[in-house]
Amino acid sequence: METNALEIPTLDTERLRLRAFRRSDIEEYAALNADPEVLRYLNGAGAEPWDRGRSWRHMAFLMGHWQLGGSGMWVVEHRETGGFVGTIGFAAPDGWPGFELGWTLARRWWGHGYATEGARKALAYAFTALEKDRVISLIHPENLASVRVAERIGETLEGRISHLGREMLCYGLDRETYLGDE
Repeated sequence: METNALEIPTLDTERLRLRAFRRSDIEEYAALNADPEVLRYLNGAGAEPWDRGRSWRHMAFLMGHWQLGGSGMWVVEHRETGGFVGTIGFAAPDGWPGFELGWTLARRWWGHGYATEGARKALAYAFTALEKDRVISLIHPENLASVRVAERIGETLEGRISHLGREMLCYGLDRETYLGDE
């Protein structure tokens, strides 16, 4: 039997581990997507919390993104406790406006700098290992916490776009600027 499964890398930071999704992550992932505060600004999420089935389907989509696109989302795990912090990684399905870096953390982990720490590591991976020319982050205009994360990792506001029927801020950073800033 031939297998073409892509080896998904694990990335470590001082406090976090970015790793591939596992079947056992479904309960924590479903809880993340059932929290209306977490979903408040997410594009395409809508106002309603997700049921477990929608989270399962979305988790399958995220896992498949690695196989079809060579990159995707990681589970963010707290290294000391093993706790499920959220997700950080890339989205670039067909028709997407660019190679997007995104982050979603469970509410109990907000305010500790984890989104910035994990996004910084993912950004480095995009420009070095994946050799991407440009990375964007699409952020709801009222999501000031995500705006701060984008700015902390070196992205700058490039404008506003309509994406999936909603107006979004488009932050971005190109490889040349990133490598020049190191």
